[in-house]
Amino acid sequence: MNTFNLKMFLTSNLDIDEKDILSIVDNCTIKRVKKNEFLLQKNEHCKHTFFVEKGLLRQYSIDEKGKEHILSFAPENWFVTDRESAYFNRPSAYYIQALEESQVAMIDENFIQLLAKKIPSFTDFNNKLLHNHILHLQNRINLLLSAAAEDRYLQFVKMYPDILLRVPQTMIASYLGITPESLSRVRKELAHKNFKE
Repeated sequence: MNTFNLKMFLTSNLDIDEKDILSIVDNCTIKRVKKNEFLLQKNEHCKHTFFVEKGLLRQYSIDEKGKEHILSFAPENWFVTDRESAYFNRPSAYYIQALEESQVAMIDENFIQLLAKKIPSFTDFNNKLLHNHILHLQNRINLLLSAAAEDRYLQFVKMYPDILLRVPQTMIASYLGITPESLSRVRKELAHKNFKE
């Protein structure tokens, strides 16, 4: 598992010299997070976007019956935050938790403003990231409303190819909105289909 740090991410996606970005990234807090540690809990105010340099996070909620609902996973090179809490300064409805020992860059609004000021192309890039996030959420809602369990699973594999063996089956089922038993059935049917081919 390679560490892909924030500096590398920005220099590979923006037309900027590595030296110019060092001073900006140096203002960003890097946090090591233990397995099962929380970066955000329900009713806290989310102050950061987290960029995963190493490890794996999940964002989830818990309903009134105590059931977990996983909104997203964030492996290396992914961002995760509660946008509603961060942008509208509301208490969060979510938890963000490390599923593995992780290292994250904690990005706050001041960091975003500094990047936008120093790097004119950053605003367009940030907007593109936001629109990609919205597109992902819309596709996910559509899948949950209308797609068969097998189609949801195949989309999960396409989106998160590197975490299938890093996440318990119960969490994958929670993300897909199905029971662990249904997930086992889907995987067996797919294995049977592939074996026939």
